[in-house]
Amino acid sequence: MCKAQSTNDSTILTLPEAEKLFLQNNLALLSQQYNVDINKALVQQARYWDNPLLSTDQNLYDGKFFRHTKEGNQTYGQIYVQLQQVIRTAGKRNKLIQLANDNVLSASQQFSDVMRNLKFVLTTDFANLHQLLSTYSVYTREAAVMEKLAAGMEAQFQTGNISQKDNIRIKSLLFSLQNDQAEVQRQIAEVQKELHVLLHDTSNHVIVPVMQDSIATAAVNLTQLLDSAQNNRPDLQLAKTNLLTQQHNLAYQKSLAAPDLTFGLEYDRLNSYVMNYWGLTIGLPIPVFNRNQGNIRAAGTSIRQANNAILQVQTVSQQEVAAAYTKYIIAINLKKNSPAGLAEQYDHLLQNVINGYQQRQISLIEFVDFFDAYKETTLKKLQQQTTLLSAIAEINFTTGSSVITIQ
Repeated sequence: MCKAQSTNDSTILTLPEAEKLFLQNNLALLSQQYNVDINKALVQQARYWDNPLLSTDQNLYDGKFFRHTKEGNQTYGQIYVQLQQVIRTAGKRNKLIQLANDNVLSASQQFSDVMRNLKFVLTTDFANLHQLLSTYSVYTREAAVMEKLAAGMEAQFQTGNISQKDNIRIKSLLFSLQNDQAEVQRQIAEVQKELHVLLHDTSNHVIVPVMQDSIATAAVNLTQLLDSAQNNRPDLQLAKTNLLTQQHNLAYQKSLAAPDLTFGLEYDRLNSYVMNYWGLTIGLPIPVFNRNQGNIRAAGTSIRQANNAILQVQTVSQQEVAAAYTKYIIAINLKKNSPAGLAEQYDHLLQNVINGYQQRQISLIEFVDFFDAYKETTLKKLQQQTTLLSAIAEINFTTGSSVITIQ
């Protein structure tokens, strides 16, 4: 059972809990899984033999309808029955089964690629929502402080203790803060929508992500990541499977040039040189005009095309891994060089600066500068955590494996 906590209007989730719900409920993922099951059924279909063909020919009217009697020395009633079976030659059936198995493998890799993409979206949305909710909390806290300050400044203005310029500047600062707060609310609503779709959550609950303040990092090197991508990326494996499928298809198309054998038994009651004739039929198309040359050439060209597709995916994956590795190193270095406790120091000083401004110990310019610096530092700190999370998610996405675990 998932341990997600729910209140009347919110659902509190850790990332592992969100991933578990995603794997259980995501409709796009479940739909893609059906493709695997469909192709497994087609493998079974490819194993079946062709049905035998039973045909008959009987007299309809020879003076009387459906006469099958003997009258005097004359016997009436022609009956002809034939049973035929097609025997596929050149291993066509086994080659067709191989192609069906290739399609199962391809569908499985497509499923893995869809899951890889959706998990990346889930992780980045989860991290972004965590940042946005934290940002909204910062704006809410600041707006509450500024509303009190603006009300006090308005009272001071009415008594003539401060200038209109100072009063308007504080109001404009509050107005800007409220607009920023509203913009964050809009972004939260958009990410909430995406997460509800990913988790197939039809409730109106607000999803509240829970993430650790300290993100665990891991020592990785580029060679290790490139090897992981080579072995684990489903889009690369899918390209290789496509090449294998085209090679199998070429073998199958060549086998189609060999004619299939048709043999059967036939019975003729009155239309042969003996009254009850039993015969053996054998049929074999003569490959004179059609030897499947066009399909064989097309299959050969598809192999060259699939080879180029592998090279393209390999180039893309290598560049994506290298870029993700660079972003990860930058995020780690930024985290290491970040001054410890800077945001907490700003939190501690904020009320002192507000009191200092109200008591005319600091100027309006100094107050506005501090307030802007406080907001920027706090938001940068939140952004730094999201950047690191996104870099880790991109490492896992581009390598096709959970190189670094996010809790």
